[in-house]
Amino acid sequence: MKYLLSTLAAATILIGCATTMDLGVPAISAQNIDDDREAKPLFGAIEVASAQTAAAFGGYSRGCQAGAVQLAETGPTWQAMRLSRNRNWGHPDVVDFVQDLSRKAAQQPGWKGLYIGDISQPRGGPMLSGHRSHQIGLDVDIWMLPPDRLNLSPNQRENISSLSLRRANGAYVNSSWTRAHHEIIKAAAKDKRVARIFVFPGAKVQMCNDEKGNKSWLRKVRPWYGHHYHFHVRLACPKGARGCVDQDPPPAGNGCGDAQKWVNDILNPPPPDPNAKKPKPRREYVLADLPQQCATVLKQR
Repeated sequence: MKYLLSTLAAATILIGCATTMDLGVPAISAQNIDDDREAKPLFGAIEVASAQTAAAFGGYSRGCQAGAVQLAETGPTWQAMRLSRNRNWGHPDVVDFVQDLSRKAAQQPGWKGLYIGDISQPRGGPMLSGHRSHQIGLDVDIWMLPPDRLNLSPNQRENISSLSLRRANGAYVNSSWTRAHHEIIKAAAKDKRVARIFVFPGAKVQMCNDEKGNKSWLRKVRPWYGHHYHFHVRLACPKGARGCVDQDPPPAGNGCGDAQKWVNDILNPPPPDPNAKKPKPRREYVLADLPQQCATVLKQR
């Protein structure tokens, strides 16, 4: 009898494991403190959000998201791009922000709205390719290409390219930069939900030179590598959110001097530091590196 019960119990466990394996997702422990499995295959394999209350856990580059909302593939003033990546999932605040900003963008000449790039995976976490951030559903990439139509097919959205706005390796904007780019980024920066916006250095300097009024909003606009095909908007943790880790606020001031220094260094690169230590290669995160809630997020249906 004991043997029969043991056999039945083992069979039950195997059936449960088979169900998980059929989904292509390894079984997840609710406690991840000693879990040394690489995190990105676990998160990259899941195609839908968890059935939980919306929440961001951890920081922008080391965390996950529960109860994510999927941005509609097409809306009145936006289209989500590169749908095959399945990265149009975010915190409800991000989805609301995208819709709000796209309506403002549609008021600019030559813009029917916005083309939206990556937000996050359905449950956030490290991605199989690309971004180091975008892990908690509070980052969104917005294309620099002005949409002249919002009825692109899924296949067209895979093949169309955004527009690079940089010249001289990012020291200056090129002729495709318009006042509309300035106004859309300004509208995003003045939104109280936004913590930071990343653009290439030449774009920040151009906005500093062109803005004749109050420049305080430019504090949120930060120069960073790349970011000439899109600008990257980062929302602050939702008010009262537990487990979400905000980035430190930007330095005081409008940041225009700092951006100009970036440009000067692009045009006249300083000599390399002979004593600089070679950076250590980045280690891929394992599940134990992430907030403990992330194991539960993965486990949820």
